[in-house]
Amino acid sequence: MSAGKFKKSSATTKPDGYDNFTGLSLSSLLAQGEIPPSHKRVADNYMVIKKIYGFNTLQTRISNADKALLAKYDFTVLEYSTIKQVNEEIDFMKKWSASPEPKLRAESNELLNIRMCELKFIITNKYTVSSNELYNGYLALEKYFETISKY
Repeated sequence: MSAGKFKKSSATTKPDGYDNFTGLSLSSLLAQGEIPPSHKRVADNYMVIKKIYGFNTLQTRISNADKALLAKYDFTVLEYSTIKQVNEEIDFMKKWSASPEPKLRAESNELLNIRMCELKFIITNKYTVSSNELYNGYLALEKYFETISKY
């Protein structure tokens, strides 16, 4: 084995969980800036329900209208989103919530509510046990909610 080949492989090796850690750290940093009041309400709602009920009740999937709204802004469903994608979406929704255009603000709030419903569905159905480790964007959304919630 040549020295150059060994050097290259050791330089690109990252410890297990490195990408998850950096992505979730970014979620926490996103929560440190200016947070729209609508995001805080959704996060508080999510955290209260999580702490009281623990999501043992049956949660439904999102509707086709909700999927159409996600597709309008090129968002994929949360089940097939990476941490990086979700962090970018959170950043967009924060900016859109402060937009002077009322329709964009309303759709931003609706997108966040859709994401909360998707997160509740994933947690309720124990999707995390059988999910692919690449598509774990739900962790970033949950970390964002935990960080901005007052509960």
